[in-house]
Amino acid sequence: MKDSLRQLVRRPWFGPLVALVAVYALFGILSPDTFLGTANLVTMLRQTVVVGIAAVGMTVVMIHGGIDLSVGSGVALTTVVVASLLRAGLGPVESSMLAVAASGAAGLVMGLLITRLRVTPFIITLGGMSILRGVAKGIAGEQKIDADPKGLDSLMAPGTWALLPAGVWVGLGLALVVGLALVYTRFGKHVFAVGSNEQTARLCGVEVSRVRVLVYGLAAVLTGVAGIMEFSTLTVGDPTDSFGLELEVIAAVVIGGGSLSGGEGSIRGSLIGALLMTVIKTGGTHLGLPNWVQEIATGAIIVAAVAVDRLRKR
Repeated sequence: MKDSLRQLVRRPWFGPLVALVAVYALFGILSPDTFLGTANLVTMLRQTVVVGIAAVGMTVVMIHGGIDLSVGSGVALTTVVVASLLRAGLGPVESSMLAVAASGAAGLVMGLLITRLRVTPFIITLGGMSILRGVAKGIAGEQKIDADPKGLDSLMAPGTWALLPAGVWVGLGLALVVGLALVYTRFGKHVFAVGSNEQTARLCGVEVSRVRVLVYGLAAVLTGVAGIMEFSTLTVGDPTDSFGLELEVIAAVVIGGGSLSGGEGSIRGSLIGALLMTVIKTGGTHLGLPNWVQEIATGAIIVAAVAVDRLRKR
């Protein structure tokens, strides 16, 4: 029993889970009439979907030892592409698939550039962040694109299926699939191997370049899905949307036990980190706290999460 408890405590996501429960309970005590309601819980889950789905992809990227700064621009580009296709007369399914495919193609290109040019992911994805944002503005003519969502808005409508929006279930399903793939497939083991020690992985026969390209392609596909959820919420294609989203996504992964140096992380932890940030924002709003206080609290939790992780390793 003690050994099992000790192993549970050592899990990277255990600390963030305790923090999530503690913060939720604190806001529940301070604002029980509004914060603890079922409607508020559903709202928080809806608000976590975009960051959560993108964090699933970022988790894979960071486990393999990389980083992706183009997430926010990728989400904005997806909203613009899907809105443009809907306005052109395509159906919601075709528009969504093409928009996600466009995002995935951008990720594959960045992965290829990283491997072929041997440039650090930070630089390539920083350039990608600017390029994708520029492409989104070019397609949209530097303005929002209004389009009939043709049912896509129902993805994030509250209570559409089993009390929760369909988008929440989509996010949970993707998280489950990617989480199982990381643990039980050869690709997942190679991702961890490359992140832990790239040279050793290469000597063991792992095709590092192939793994890297697939990782960025997968992450970009998930960014595209997050963009579809963002469009479902906004119902417009906005090239200026999601500025700074990449920082929230990276923060969710780090809070959940992911390491910027690679080799560590979990889908479960990243989702906990994303939900923790949403709870802080929502709880602060219910208490009437200004945004700057909420940002300070979020930043403090990020620093504390990294500090606790270092102490746990020691």
